[in-house]
Amino acid sequence: MPEHMSRVQLFTLTQPVYSVDNDEKTGASLEFLVPKDLADGFVNNKRECYKFRFLKLFDQAAKQEEIFENIAKPVADSVLAGYNGTIFAYGQTGSGKTFTITGGAERYSDRGIIPRTLSYLYECFTQDSSMVYTTHVSYLEIYNEIGYDLLDSRHEGSRLEDLPKVVIMEDPDQNIHLRNLSLQQSANEEEALNLLFLGDTNRMIAETPMNQASTRSHCIFTVHLCRREPGSATLRRSKLHLVDLAGSDRVSKTGLNGQLLTEAKYINLSLHYLEQVIIALSEKNRSHIPYRNSMLTSVLRDSLGGNCMTTMIATMAVDKRNLDESISTCRFAQRVSLIKNEAILNEELDPALLIARLKREVQSLKEDLAMVTGEQRDDQLTVEEIQMLEELVKAFLNDSDPDVTLSLGPDMRKIQFFKWKLSAWALGLCSELLLDILQTKH
Repeated sequence: MPEHMSRVQLFTLTQPVYSVDNDEKTGASLEFLVPKDLADGFVNNKRECYKFRFLKLFDQAAKQEEIFENIAKPVADSVLAGYNGTIFAYGQTGSGKTFTITGGAERYSDRGIIPRTLSYLYECFTQDSSMVYTTHVSYLEIYNEIGYDLLDSRHEGSRLEDLPKVVIMEDPDQNIHLRNLSLQQSANEEEALNLLFLGDTNRMIAETPMNQASTRSHCIFTVHLCRREPGSATLRRSKLHLVDLAGSDRVSKTGLNGQLLTEAKYINLSLHYLEQVIIALSEKNRSHIPYRNSMLTSVLRDSLGGNCMTTMIATMAVDKRNLDESISTCRFAQRVSLIKNEAILNEELDPALLIARLKREVQSLKEDLAMVTGEQRDDQLTVEEIQMLEELVKAFLNDSDPDVTLSLGPDMRKIQFFKWKLSAWALGLCSELLLDILQTKH
């Protein structure tokens, strides 16, 4: 993951012990001051100052539009150009991940990264008349390490357990395929937003001590984009993952129990596996990356250390009681910034369009050849032509002159027929020699 793709967003609840320095030349820095606890005794060697450097910091006064312009828009532009992109939000419960990615429902200005990105993409489609764009969207939820398709319209408003379960499949080239995850085509912004609202309706949300509407699962909203010039056989396929990770909960701090405790265990375990992958990718000469440990890391394999431009948003509730979680989030964000992705242009040839173009070229060449020779040739040789060629082949094979030549003219049909006849003769001769050898041995 390129260093310039690392971002941090800050949300504050009460006045914390921290300072922010947004220097345009040297980058933004965040410093925490943790006073030593006098109860620990007269000798206390605990660290007091924690300083982290990032390219951009946003405080609680930052607007959603500012977040989109600085974070999401550059990634959307790269997706339009044919590169894969990923934006994922990481942080503790209640720090603002879902608000940043999806947005709030009270005001239009509270729209998050997903709806603003959809609006921006379709606006670009309308302005660029030189290209033909096709978009599909998918919405995956990972709840208790089980994947669900949130865009299955047959189960709208039903229980999460009734939704189709998504299964990870891996091909021989180690590419990940998600079975039972539907791809819904969206011709315009309205259709794409309706699919987003359908998926959000089916999401698993619960009340916790840290957040009244806590998302209890990881959700990945993906836009699949295909662009081509009219009449061209060259396609550019790209995808944009917009990921809202579930927040980590410290059980000892929140006092969760029952179903919420089970959910917290799965969430913390998957985030732990995500951190393991990040650590492994940041270490040089690491041969094995544990992508398969969880469904989340398997799905995001290409986004982490692969063919993708990836941006991380670290959200923090920077008050005194959450200093430990905030410092931990900053450490994780800095490890992510060390990862180097190698994004390449996803360009390919459309087989159907390529075949049609080659057929047109063949027909054009046939017409040119007929114009030059004055003869209209069919794809197949006539009976008279085949008989004439067989006589020529027999005369060529029976001729004792080693320098004899056979002229068939500039007709590939006749040349191919001659090669086939010659191969059949050689194969028959080898069979006769083999039979003679076997009879001699017996």
